[in-house]
Amino acid sequence: MTDHAVRRPPTLRFGGDYNPEQWDEATWREDVDLMRRAGVDLVTVGVFSWATLEPRPGERDFGWLDTVLDLLHNHGIGVDLATPTASPPPWLGRLHPATLPVDASGTVLHWGSRNQFCPSAQEYRDAALSITGDLARRYGRHPAVQLWHVGNELGQSCWCERTAVRFRSWLAARHGDLDGLNAAWGTAFWSQRYGRWEEVVPPRTAPYLHNPAHLLDFQRFCSDTLLELYRAERDVLREHSDAPVTTNLMGFSPVVDGRAVGAEVDVVANDHYVDPADPRSHVFAALTHDLVRSLGGGAPWLLMEQATGAVNWRPHNPPKPAGRLLTDSLQAVARGADAVCFFQWRASRAGSEQFHSAMLPHAGPDTARHREVRELGALLGRLDAVAGTPVPARAALVHDWSSWWASRGPARPTDRLRVEEQLLAHYEPLFARGVTTDVIGPDDPLEPYRLVVVPALHLLEPAPARRLAEWVRAGGTLLVGPGTGLVDRDGAVEPGRFPVRLRDLLGASGEEHHPLVEPSPCTGELGEFLVADYAERVRSDGAEVLAAHAGGDLDGVPVVTRHAVGAGRAWYCSALLPPAALDGVLARCLAETGLAGELDGVPAGVEVVRRGPALFVLNHTAGPVSVDLGATARRDLVGGQTLAGRTVLAPRAGAVLVEEST
Repeated sequence: MTDHAVRRPPTLRFGGDYNPEQWDEATWREDVDLMRRAGVDLVTVGVFSWATLEPRPGERDFGWLDTVLDLLHNHGIGVDLATPTASPPPWLGRLHPATLPVDASGTVLHWGSRNQFCPSAQEYRDAALSITGDLARRYGRHPAVQLWHVGNELGQSCWCERTAVRFRSWLAARHGDLDGLNAAWGTAFWSQRYGRWEEVVPPRTAPYLHNPAHLLDFQRFCSDTLLELYRAERDVLREHSDAPVTTNLMGFSPVVDGRAVGAEVDVVANDHYVDPADPRSHVFAALTHDLVRSLGGGAPWLLMEQATGAVNWRPHNPPKPAGRLLTDSLQAVARGADAVCFFQWRASRAGSEQFHSAMLPHAGPDTARHREVRELGALLGRLDAVAGTPVPARAALVHDWSSWWASRGPARPTDRLRVEEQLLAHYEPLFARGVTTDVIGPDDPLEPYRLVVVPALHLLEPAPARRLAEWVRAGGTLLVGPGTGLVDRDGAVEPGRFPVRLRDLLGASGEEHHPLVEPSPCTGELGEFLVADYAERVRSDGAEVLAAHAGGDLDGVPVVTRHAVGAGRAWYCSALLPPAALDGVLARCLAETGLAGELDGVPAGVEVVRRGPALFVLNHTAGPVSVDLGATARRDLVGGQTLAGRTVLAPRAGAVLVEEST
């Protein structure tokens, strides 16, 4: 984040989306009073206000926004002012139908919802930059504006002819000419060779399977196009304001390359909505927070949206149980968030999100949910000691969007080898042991880490493979999962025994993918276990075999290997291991590296993570748990007591422990 009021002095910010255009002025005044009582000091304004700001083409109505910003500022509440470009007004689609998006089947998508724009339509771009420029000129120096927020949850795609024109230009820049394109896409297959650029279109609905290279490049193009839109609006804002600029990501969303966006924003911001019905949702939330922190190079980030209770888009929407609002928020702070915000401040009476929870429910402030909000606001005010501080990590998972896209194409050996599931499976044993983990890209530095885990890197280019090998030789411990290193930058299979670029490092290599009809028994130094769904037929080329299939068609085939290389070791799991077996592998990897959590013997469901001077201990379970906090007496910023030794944490409660002198 740039050096601006939102970061000077370091404090934890608290608030949420605020949509005053849905309410009258009397309600605004009630809102700011209730916000102050709740400890709110940052609200996002204007995300979906385009039709209110520009009710007719070229006409501006800023009077209401002037009043709102002044009112918020006068009550000590900062503003994250959004450009309203995620949802154009109906008149734009009516007057300029070419701005409306077209899906892969050729159907035009109309207004009446949101996101109804084609990212490639020049009329949309012109209108978006026009309203953005006017907002920047009017409010760029307004004292309330502490942050700018471009659009909302980048993720729009279109398959129209205007998109086709821009896609061809993008392809020409990437591949040079049609010969380069045909070579990269392997168009000799199925008579797909292109003789003119006009023949190249987005991957629209077709009779059968699409070329996976075509799909991969289109996904890259869509992501680059959205990032281009972000940069265009950001640059306009910077002409008139020195406030930092961001946009809200969606964690492990496959639509846009989060790492590319992270490199362009002044501070990384993310929306994350846990599923209260999923018993592992707190683990996935921790993984997502670690990803978001890593996208900003370890700098503090903003939790831009979460829910106080229930959401509205799942078929069945249970609310968060009592206490979870607090533990979810503390978890984000523990993993690097310097702002805890919600969607939204006041629950909407009308529209598609009328049953989405809010900081101020329909039932008003005299509610259990709003009391939780106030309690959280008061608590965050006691945690300023952690604001701006780092979250140290000596382990890393490797995740790459291009590789993820390549793995999602059609006609793979199995649909049960899913990148996001593999990431979570490899992360969970580290989480359970309190080993804080970064989520890095294949081009990021490896030197800070003792353990690097590559759960499923389907696409692996030469340079990252060389860096992994050099890092292992220097003493690192590497764990590689199945489905890694199968294709090149264009999604074409690398010829030879796989993973081609890592086989010397791993001391093992594969020759056949082997999706399983029945579970395969395995045995060895790691004990006995069953592998289901997917395995690879591999052999040891010098690696130690720690587990092998025992029976059936894969009898004797290695399933877990370890290879000493220089001062380090490279582990290879060539199958989807069950949780207990994968936990055993990672336990041994951690033992080799000497990595361990801050506390010993932490019960299941308890999260322990250090940030700056504070040790966060969070109970995500529905019952009380006893945790040994160690001999050192520390002050708990949550409850105010001094704690040491065996301590009982209440259900869905937490402690934030600091040395007494802090």
